[in-house]
Amino acid sequence: MNNDKSNILNQTQVENCESNSDLRQKLPRKLAVHFLSNSNEWETPQYLFDELNKEFNFTLDPCCSVANKKCSKYFTIAEDGLTQSWRGETVFMNPPYGREIGKWIKKAYEESLNGATVVCLIPARTDTSYWHDYIFNKAEIRFLRGRVKFGDGKNSAPFPSAIVIFKANFTG
Repeated sequence: MNNDKSNILNQTQVENCESNSDLRQKLPRKLAVHFLSNSNEWETPQYLFDELNKEFNFTLDPCCSVANKKCSKYFTIAEDGLTQSWRGETVFMNPPYGREIGKWIKKAYEESLNGATVVCLIPARTDTSYWHDYIFNKAEIRFLRGRVKFGDGKNSAPFPSAIVIFKANFTG
């Protein structure tokens, strides 16, 4: 058994980090990959959006910035897509991947019950409660082969991704 504790930070060290970049600097290189971004926003690769848009013809991007919007109708942080109606829209959603992601998945599911089609690009974290509460047996799931390279990133994401499709008349 390896007794080398240099690869482990204690809870106080983690809590004292101001950002993911601070945490990255304190972690060994092989663990720092899990904290590559200083942001919880991962810009959708254009090729992936284009392929999905051919199939769905999106009308709304509910969680984007002006710089990375994918649709002519969109909501930024200022408009707060979680509080807006998506009824009747065909939505492309690449939500912030931080702690708020569960709220976005819940919103996507609920809006599908009101007639929206919502296509989500999310981490394939199937052990999370939002996957169990709102995705399994409630949406179509397409796991992506390999790792997605987001935005202008040099490296692929440190997590697998999935396309989750919520439709009004889904039968799992």
